[in-house]
Amino acid sequence: NKGLLYKGHKIVPYCPRCGTALSSHEVAQGYKEVEEESIYIRFKVLGREDTYFSAWTTTPWTLPSNVALCVNADEDYVLLKIPRDVDGSEKDIYYFCAKALVNPVFGKSAEILEIMPGSELVGMKYEPILPYAFNTVKQIEKDAWYVVSDPFVTLTEGTGIVHIAPAFGEDDARLGRENDLPFVQLVNLDGTFPEDVTDFAGVFVKDADKSIVAKLERDGKLISSMDFTHTYPFCWRCDTALIYYARTNWFIRMTALRDQLMETNSCINWIPESIGKGRFGNFLESVVDWVISRERYWGTPLPIWTCLNKDCGHQIAIGSIAELKELSDNCPDDIELHKPYVDEVHINCPKCHGLMKREQEVIDCWFDSGAMPFAQYHYPFENREQFDLTYPADFISEAVDQTRGWFYSLHAISNLLFGQNTFKNCIVMGHVQDKDGIKMSKHVGNVVDPWDIIEKEGADAVRWYFYVNSQPWLPSRFSGEAVNETKRRFMGTFWNTYAFYVLYANIDKFDPLQYKLEYNKLGVMDRWILSRMHSLIREVDTRLEKYDILYAARALQDFTDELSNWYVRRNRERFWGPDMPQDKINAYLTLFTVLENLTLLSAPFVPFTAETIYQNLIGKRIQGAPESVHLADFPEYREDRIDIELEQQMKL
Repeated sequence: NKGLLYKGHKIVPYCPRCGTALSSHEVAQGYKEVEEESIYIRFKVLGREDTYFSAWTTTPWTLPSNVALCVNADEDYVLLKIPRDVDGSEKDIYYFCAKALVNPVFGKSAEILEIMPGSELVGMKYEPILPYAFNTVKQIEKDAWYVVSDPFVTLTEGTGIVHIAPAFGEDDARLGRENDLPFVQLVNLDGTFPEDVTDFAGVFVKDADKSIVAKLERDGKLISSMDFTHTYPFCWRCDTALIYYARTNWFIRMTALRDQLMETNSCINWIPESIGKGRFGNFLESVVDWVISRERYWGTPLPIWTCLNKDCGHQIAIGSIAELKELSDNCPDDIELHKPYVDEVHINCPKCHGLMKREQEVIDCWFDSGAMPFAQYHYPFENREQFDLTYPADFISEAVDQTRGWFYSLHAISNLLFGQNTFKNCIVMGHVQDKDGIKMSKHVGNVVDPWDIIEKEGADAVRWYFYVNSQPWLPSRFSGEAVNETKRRFMGTFWNTYAFYVLYANIDKFDPLQYKLEYNKLGVMDRWILSRMHSLIREVDTRLEKYDILYAARALQDFTDELSNWYVRRNRERFWGPDMPQDKINAYLTLFTVLENLTLLSAPFVPFTAETIYQNLIGKRIQGAPESVHLADFPEYREDRIDIELEQQMKL
């Protein structure tokens, strides 16, 4: 209804193994560093003896589909001579090359004979570098194998002359349209070469690169080659190298929402802030239209029906099962909305009364994940009030790679439908590495099974390690030893302090409900630890409000250390006496109060440990207490119980 959905013929990242296009945010998740061969090659100029256009490419597999060369009309080019004694040729060889790139490509032995603007090369014809496209071009009846110009050609690398294959690149496709070049796509849907490419038929294109280079060398068309390392996209599902391939797909016009996406992003509290302004913000700034369709068997069917009458072609986007049943004569009452069943449902065209059938594609699964906030409630068909209460979400969290995955799909769909962000706060998580800071890999053999550590150390220990180890957005070095150490420093100390209280309280049959903590009768150590407790509650509450997990957890850890190694250690004698004087009662009440609040305060961090201590300390002993620590109120600090001067003196 908003005119943002369209069907188009575009160059898309394509997985030949899965047989489907991928969206830009899917592609962003699968980049790897690879070493491949780049080549300098020569195209024979027609009508000039021993003269060639020099070009550079990192994708030899696209050369069978070459139909043009491109220069920059406003840059200077040269005709240069390579003397026969330089490269072992029987005669002098002449090349066209950008003036600024002569030395990097040909070295100092090249002799410049003539300088001209790139515009003078436009229209010059050349021989195809490989012979496989002749039949295709002949059938299309369009001119091919000549020089065109465009400003996209830069002089930062290569020769300033770019080989053009309109089926395999966005700029190439645009130049193909603008110059009416023949569309030659000598690659099958499965990523192999067709029979027309006789020397490499049936070979996967990326596997054929080295063989193509070898043929070029045998044919005298290779100037030089070199290995180079770069990042290349792989399918996030199956790990197959992607190719950029011309396909007809359905798109959502996200470029029309670029400004809105960036504006609503500024309303999100990103932790860290640099992700929102940097990685995610930059991605939105360069957003492209979303390839929403997938050529797969399983998935959410694209709900678009098209009239089969070629003179009509009317299309309808179905918005509900009720609408589908209303428009169709053969829709079952218990319709199964997945393929192949939904494909059997036909609609009578309201324009020409012809037959309408569903478009065969399914929807990008990232659309499903991004639709979660409302899809989980079957909104807008029901649960409107529940949806309104929870939207936008207060908080979400995922790993940093989801800036171009789930975070983006959530943000994109929310802006498409509601014109706003779908979440208010987001903690971006770093990846978990092995103990040496190396990415975990089954191949390397350094994967740490979290269940082994959970079985040995407990789930709370694993949680606590990630809280106090580093800021959540930084990579974490994970090992059983590291988990055990952080567990000992906080949970071990917490438990030992609790055990100390229980031991002596049981000996003395101390019941905290029989006494009242009278603050004005407390000694300096009791007032100090209670002041520290209230300061801790204030700090943890303040930091959690700001989603500062690291320093909230470290504050708990530091306080627990002070409680055990300073307060308890210097007050043990008060618990040892045989009678129950007021000073002993004060010590018990103070320690009980601190343990009670520490248990409540730590419950969100170490839920199992806190629950165990709560049940033994409070839940099973105090009538009317909430049955779980997680049903109890979060503790509140009292400003009048915080004595900053006393805390500072104790530090001395």
